[in-house]
Amino acid sequence: MPSPATTLSPAASAPLRDVCPPSGSRRTAVYQPALAAFAWSAFVWIFFIIYKGAFTTSIGAGMVFPDWPLSNGSLNPAGWLKDQDMLAEHGHRLTAGVMTILCVVLAVWLHRREARRWLRRLGWAALALVFFQALVGGLRVLLDHLHVEMVNTSVGRLFAMGHACLAQLFLCTIAAIAVACSRPWIERRAGLRASPTPGLRRYALVCLGLLFAQLAIAAVMRHSFAGMAIPTFPHSTPDGALLPADWTFGVGIQFAHRVMAAVLTVALLGLAGAVWVGRSAPGALRLGAGALLFLLALQIFLGAATVLSGRSPYYATWHVIVGAGLLVTTFLMVWVLHRDQVDPTPA
Repeated sequence: MPSPATTLSPAASAPLRDVCPPSGSRRTAVYQPALAAFAWSAFVWIFFIIYKGAFTTSIGAGMVFPDWPLSNGSLNPAGWLKDQDMLAEHGHRLTAGVMTILCVVLAVWLHRREARRWLRRLGWAALALVFFQALVGGLRVLLDHLHVEMVNTSVGRLFAMGHACLAQLFLCTIAAIAVACSRPWIERRAGLRASPTPGLRRYALVCLGLLFAQLAIAAVMRHSFAGMAIPTFPHSTPDGALLPADWTFGVGIQFAHRVMAAVLTVALLGLAGAVWVGRSAPGALRLGAGALLFLLALQIFLGAATVLSGRSPYYATWHVIVGAGLLVTTFLMVWVLHRDQVDPTPA
């Protein structure tokens, strides 16, 4: 009679080959505290970069240095600690440089010690993404002198819009790695007691897609200097009309941002409710739903405060940060809901 091992089909044995390293290998699929802590540190560091980048854009300092990758030809440009614009932009570049180093270490660490092949590949993808993000940021500076008549903006600002969107994708990638390295993900199936319903998974994915769309709209709006195209809130005109009286590109993109915000409010309320009603939702997922509602309320407040304050750079900056928090919270809820599909490793 054949042994159980010989009856395994190629498809059934593939997950075992993926998580069981060859004899003598240092790779393992068990929880590694140091690796997990490092991954979470890299995740937290991204918010410092987002803060620096958002504040730089909010005060209009994105082109204070006309060169790249150096700043005025130096890693330590004269006077940058005393000038707000230079401090914001050069600080953004320095924090991004640290992030690159963190990604190199993380990718190599995963490659050497992590047995899950998909997670090792995700580490290299994050490293590729951070280099691509740096290149897009550099092109934003180097091509700012080129003008695109069709959309009345510069090539550099078009790259700035892409730079902002890539930052959110990178944030979710590092978050995915950090969670996949955590003890609850590895040892307790992320707390899932039963497989989530396909409907809940699809609905969470729709919410995530809406958030990405909203952040793309916001990136276009910010880098088109349309943040105050509609200077009133919640109405679109001083006399209380719902629709703007005059339409321009700036007014249109600002109005689209507001409409999408209303859609997202309803969608995220529904997602939080669905998680709380579902009996199989783990405590972490319920906590995420609560955080989602808190961040949603804070984001609405910051959006209103940005307009009513005449676009205070501080309100505008925190509006970007909380928006990133909303996105990554929703992403992590999606990530947990798909745990068994993403990672077939037995708990």
